[in-house]
Amino acid sequence: MELGSPAHKERFCRQFLESHLDYEPENLPWPDLQGEDLARLRGIPFWREALLTEQEAGVMVTAFAETLDDPLIRQAVALQGQEESRHARLVDFLIRRYGVEISEYPYPEVPANIRDAFIDFGFAECLDSFFAFGMFGIARQAQYLPESMFQIFDPILDEEARHIVFFINWITYCQCQSGYATPWRGTLALWRYGRALRKLLDAFGNPENQAGQPFTASQAGHFMDDLTPELFFDLTLQENEKRMARFDPELLQPLLLPRLSRLALGALRLRPRRLSPAAS
Repeated sequence: MELGSPAHKERFCRQFLESHLDYEPENLPWPDLQGEDLARLRGIPFWREALLTEQEAGVMVTAFAETLDDPLIRQAVALQGQEESRHARLVDFLIRRYGVEISEYPYPEVPANIRDAFIDFGFAECLDSFFAFGMFGIARQAQYLPESMFQIFDPILDEEARHIVFFINWITYCQCQSGYATPWRGTLALWRYGRALRKLLDAFGNPENQAGQPFTASQAGHFMDDLTPELFFDLTLQENEKRMARFDPELLQPLLLPRLSRLALGALRLRPRRLSPAAS
């Protein structure tokens, strides 16, 4: 399959549209939480940021879909907007059902440069989803909440995986249609990833000021007291591979953070040997 071809567009759009799940957040099998479980859920520090991020995404993606001329791509992007809005409704329902206290938050507005905002959001989502997969796996392994709660969020993370696979293929398709050669596409992607990484690093450095910024990477340690960098990268890579294994192997997938994480994990695993010749 040639990237940028009609067959490529048909493949990534149809895969996205046909894998959509039909559900309403209010009708999911929400468990009754009591005692420590309820306190733990209420103590998770990013519910406000999650709600705000998903609301902003729903408004922005839906508005962007209305600007697109290609009917198949417009249909797929509009569906993503519906799913982002549904994520916001799910988080809002969770907050109200379990009595989570959050501060006031602004109503999202449509960005002035809607296409640029969608592209920045797509690259940021590629990064944040990678860490979200890991954070989810870490919390599940630590049995931070009952398994029934993790089953609620499993389809949500699968939808995030669908979003980033669709985005990576869409942006590549658009660049191919515009005549960008492979090296130039890579340069543009690195520049956009750089912008997203700056936001992610800001979220690490300013955990109290994360509105509208990636938040999952900075909160993973909340779920496991003895979380080490090696365990974090290992679990995150495992979770990412599990989510991505479900997609058509001919479609592109986000690769930057998985590759960097494998390098980091390899370096961490070599470190004890370098520090302890006797063990080697």
